[in-house]
This record gives sequence, structure tokens and C-alpha cells, in this order.
Amino acid sequence: MGELRNDRLLRALLREPVDRTPVWIMRQAGRYLPEYRETRQRAGSFLTLCSTPELACEVTLQPLARFPLDAAILFSDILTVPAAMGMELKFTEGEGPSFPGPLRSAADVEGLGSPDPEVELRYVMDAVRLVRRELDGAVPLIGFAGSPWTLATYMIEGGSSSHYRFTKGMMFAEPRLMHRLLERLADSVCAYLNAQIRAGAQAVMLFDTWGGLLGARDYEDFSLQYMTRIVAGLERRADERQVPVTLFTKGGGAWLEQMADSGCDAVGIDWTVDMGDARRRIGHKVAIQGNLDPCALYAPPERIREEVAGVLAGYGMGSGHVFNLGHGIQPFVDPAQLAVLVDAVHALSEPYHQ
Repeated sequence: MGELRNDRLLRALLREPVDRTPVWIMRQAGRYLPEYRETRQRAGSFLTLCSTPELACEVTLQPLARFPLDAAILFSDILTVPAAMGMELKFTEGEGPSFPGPLRSAADVEGLGSPDPEVELRYVMDAVRLVRRELDGAVPLIGFAGSPWTLATYMIEGGSSSHYRFTKGMMFAEPRLMHRLLERLADSVCAYLNAQIRAGAQAVMLFDTWGGLLGARDYEDFSLQYMTRIVAGLERRADERQVPVTLFTKGGGAWLEQMADSGCDAVGIDWTVDMGDARRRIGHKVAIQGNLDPCALYAPPERIREEVAGVLAGYGMGSGHVFNLGHGIQPFVDPAQLAVLVDAVHALSEPYHQ
């Protein structure tokens, strides 16, 4: 698919030398961009935007036209997998995603399908192929999926939750049923990520958004072991290069060592973890992605540069750091503030790679 002209991200994820720290931003294709909002309005609905390859490609590329980012991340949604397994998925303006028929019984779990990514999720693969063609080797494309535990929380609760009554209720009262669901999700997510890699994704990421809800033992049993299973099943080479894998558990600072032992290439950290501490704990094993507080982007430019400098100094000399926010960029951020961040990362990181 052509030579990759900027491979800074892939090299950093594999802890190979780079000239400066690469930067991309979670949710970099999103509502903070006026051009995204225009495309979203034209699409008519979020689901149409996700499921139309040409539109998904358009919004994937929008932030690359504005900012000198070191990667594109596919525009999609983690809940495409449960939808492909047969669950009805709805997005309501102002309320977010919901499953009107949540999973509550063994029959519900056994009734889930085992989707073929090139059939039920063909629109995602077509979007990956289209983005790779349009990028034409400018920067790498990151593919992604939700972790089994995170997907399960939405499927069992029927949407977002503040109590996770049904999810944790199943985990404690019917652990065998919960494990059965997580096994099925792990198999579907692994197949989905492998299909993205075959379609052209050059790095992949698992988003474990709700893993931080779990206690220490439960995190390893109900979240990490299934992410580890996925990592073991991934095709790790494409285009004659290694395909790096990143795990990100929001609120997962207590388990960095265990995550680093999963077989992944990089661990994402949120802003509650000190970058220097993270490097001391796991930087000899894996790369680290993160970890500026997204709300720092509401600060004036000089303060943003100070915050960027602090994260870079926390990691210190050498490769193995991918700069990112500690979670997704918020929809109220001024794009000019993100431009300050990206420029600061590139300018201020050069001395760390000499």
C-alpha cells in the first residue's frame, strides 16, 4: 500500500529510536471540530456516519488536515461489535448509545451471534481500506475495539450507567455466565481487530473504558485476562512490519505491571498516573501512551505548553513514549488549543531524542 513516510508512531510503540515524540489524540475526529459537526449533520445520524465508509473516512482525515498529527485513528464506535452480534443499537441525541434489549439471562448470552467481520462489519473494513488509500502513506492508521469487559457493561446495562447494578450483579451472582459472555466477546473482538489489520490498520488499540470500576482481583479475572487472550490471538505483522498493540484501562493505574505482562507493546495511562512513576514501573518492558488531562486544553497557550513540557520531562530521555491525552478530547475544546499542544509536543520533545 505504499511506503510509510512518517513512521514515528510505530517506532515509538516498539521503543525504537525516533527524532521526536509522536502525538495523536483520543477522539481526535470529533465534535470539537466544526468540519466534523458539518459532516455529522449531513449524515443525519451518528450511526449513519459510522456505517458509511466514505463519511467515516472523511471525518477520520479531518484532524490530519488541520494538525501535524503522527497518526490517524479510524472513526468508528466500540459498540459496532455488540450490534454485529445481533443486539439492537440506538444513539439518542444528548443521551448517547443504548441497547433496548439488554442481556440479562443465559438465553440472552447464548442468543448472540458470532459475526464475520467482512460480512456484518464490512462497512468498518471498507472504511479502513478507504482511509489507507487516502492517507497514501502519510501517517499510520490506528484501528481499535472496546475491551470485552467494557462492551459487556453496555450490553448488560442497556447503555451508560452510574451504578453498574446489573453488570456487577451478574459478575458476583453468576460469574460463570459473565465469563461465558466475556469469552464470546473476546473471540469476536479478536476476529474484528484481525480483520482491521488485514484491511490496513497498522497499529491497534483496546479501549477498556470501564475496567477501572473493578477491584484488583476482579480486574484480572474479568477484564485483563480477556484482553490478554485477544492480544495472544492477534496477527502481529502486516506490510512486512510489526503491528503494535496498545492496552488502555481508564483508571487502571494500579495494574500497570499486570497490563505490561499481557503481551502488548504499549500501555495507555490516564492523567491520574505520574508519567515518571509509570516509566519506572513498566518502561523497561513496554511503551507508554499518555497522559495530559484533557481539561488542560481549556488553559491559555503558555499553560498548555507548560503542561506538555511536564509530561515530556516526566518520561525523560529516549523513545517509547507516545504523547496523548489521558482520555478523549472534550467537545468544547477550541481547535486552536489543540494546535498549540501538537506544536509544543514536537518542538519540546526533540532534546529528549538526541
